[in-house]
Amino acid sequence: MRKVEVSSYSEKWSQLFSEEAEKLYQIFENEIVAIHHIGSTAVPGLKAKPVIDIMPVVKDINYVDKYDKSMGEIGYEPKGENGLPGRRYFQKGGDNRSHHVHIYQAGSHEVIRHLAFRDYIHNHSDVQKQYSELKEKLAQQFPYDMEAYINGKDQLVKEIEGKALEWYEGKR
Repeated sequence: MRKVEVSSYSEKWSQLFSEEAEKLYQIFENEIVAIHHIGSTAVPGLKAKPVIDIMPVVKDINYVDKYDKSMGEIGYEPKGENGLPGRRYFQKGGDNRSHHVHIYQAGSHEVIRHLAFRDYIHNHSDVQKQYSELKEKLAQQFPYDMEAYINGKDQLVKEIEGKALEWYEGKR
């Protein structure tokens, strides 16, 4: 059973992302357009589950599956789309997850959605505080119920996401 753990921001998260991104560049080589650190561990000051979310953007999502064996060799379990069409998802660490890799094709709306959310929270300290406090409260309320923790964040995440997309589009 996975424990819901929310930690204070750690400087090492950015280093862990960089180390893993380098491994992904080596596996996917020319397929990669960019690799982004996303999720809460990508926002300095934000409390987070200590799991590094990585978003490689590739030229063609249909080529990703042929790298499942190589990803397995560096500790990732391939999960296919895992409920999100147009994504390839990998997780590392079993029940003690350390990394999630969410791969999308260049031009996917999901890429914009993730970057907008990350950047909006980074640039709005009031939202960062509100989101951190909610995550901490939910982790205490549901220490062994990941689904309840995720569902508890859903309303606020959707609100932030709507504002974030509007804000992000206005900056482009």
